[in-house]
Amino acid sequence: MTILVLSSLLIIGLILLLAEVLFVPGTTVVGIFGLAVSLAGVAYAFLSFDAETAWWVTSVAVILNLAAIVYGFSSGVWNRFSLKSSMQGGTFDGRTDGLQLGMSGKTISDLKPIGKASFDDKVYEVKSENGFISVETEVTIIKIENNKILVK
Repeated sequence: MTILVLSSLLIIGLILLLAEVLFVPGTTVVGIFGLAVSLAGVAYAFLSFDAETAWWVTSVAVILNLAAIVYGFSSGVWNRFSLKSSMQGGTFDGRTDGLQLGMSGKTISDLKPIGKASFDDKVYEVKSENGFISVETEVTIIKIENNKILVK
């Protein structure tokens, strides 16, 4: 019965440690619980067996737990959780290149006060200077600042 309890504690601790490293990395709760169960198994070995046997059990448990951690880090499981792409673009990424003050265009949606307008066959999001402007109305660019286009 003692060997069954000891092996159960050590195996459960090892499984929890592997689960932490492979399946739920970053939470540390499962890993700490697995380490605590493994340590409880080692303490149980010292209480139940002679010192030489307990040290053998301790060394085997340490080797298996370290092997589980090393395997977890070298298995590439962390690659599934890492960011592989970066965001492109930004605030001033050239969306308004080709537009000039005084340029004429036509609204393709109602401006309430923000909507869409077409300039040189390209569609831009614009803001009206005076509130509502209905669809298919001629507009003129009066200000371009920080990718914001103000029309009247």
